[in-house]
Amino acid sequence: MADRTVAPKVHALAEGSRRVVDSDSFGMAVFAVIMANAAVLGVETYSGAVDRWYTELKMLEHVFLAVFTVEILLRAGAHADRPRDFVRDPWNLFDIAVVALAFLPIARENATVLRLLRLARVLRAARFLPQVRIVISAIGKSLPGMLSFVLVGTLLLYVYAMVGWVFFADDDPEHYGSIGRAVLTLFLLITLDGLGDAVRAGLEISRWTIVYFGSFVLFGSFVLVNLLIGVVINSLEEARQMETATEHRPSPSEPAGPGEDVLRDRIKTARRALDELETALDAADGRCGCGMAEGQRERQATGVPGG
Repeated sequence: MADRTVAPKVHALAEGSRRVVDSDSFGMAVFAVIMANAAVLGVETYSGAVDRWYTELKMLEHVFLAVFTVEILLRAGAHADRPRDFVRDPWNLFDIAVVALAFLPIARENATVLRLLRLARVLRAARFLPQVRIVISAIGKSLPGMLSFVLVGTLLLYVYAMVGWVFFADDDPEHYGSIGRAVLTLFLLITLDGLGDAVRAGLEISRWTIVYFGSFVLFGSFVLVNLLIGVVINSLEEARQMETATEHRPSPSEPAGPGEDVLRDRIKTARRALDELETALDAADGRCGCGMAEGQRERQATGVPGG
């Protein structure tokens, strides 16, 4: 009996919270609070402003935290009838972590941790910007491909750094005097920064250095960087498809399939078709019975025994 009473209340809570959360005014209001929080963080970087408006800034911090807490509670209430969906959304987990950690003593007593948490709230603005949300999702999806890219890039840098140390360590110790200096030099060359100076310095040592720098730029700047761009673009397309699928997903309050009237019409049509088939079968059975009786009478009239 208690479960029957609780279920309608949970559904009513979810419906009411969902109407608030899904409204455009709610999203715009929360986004405005996030931007105001970011502006206050910028103001606090000026010591004069902090000394003058310390009490007001502290009051604004408490107001922001209260607003974000209410927002999380409303979002959780909108998923009261389906709490698993609320936990599965990584944005909800991020929001809970950012807001909940601000209440812990370690955050309240450590000014640095508190500032970092307040700064993390600014990232929550991505929830209300679909294009930014797609880019962030694409970055997360590209991490496995990034790992392969980092491994290949590290191997390429190490091989060319060792070759550069062997050939240029004596003539150019500032850039190739050790494996660390050589890796740093080649890492900057991937961006083509200072490539002209490096090539001119190499040509003073030997003409064959053009092969060294040319092959490194080919593999490092063109092949490797284009590989990275391909991984990111592929992940961006996957993230865009997921975002589109999420936007077109029907809400629990909306019917996922055809309406009740459509289903009733389909049932009536199916029943009518069954009735017609049954009538046709009965007629076919009647014709077969009449044919068998007539044949038996003819056999009796001619004296032919029935089989």
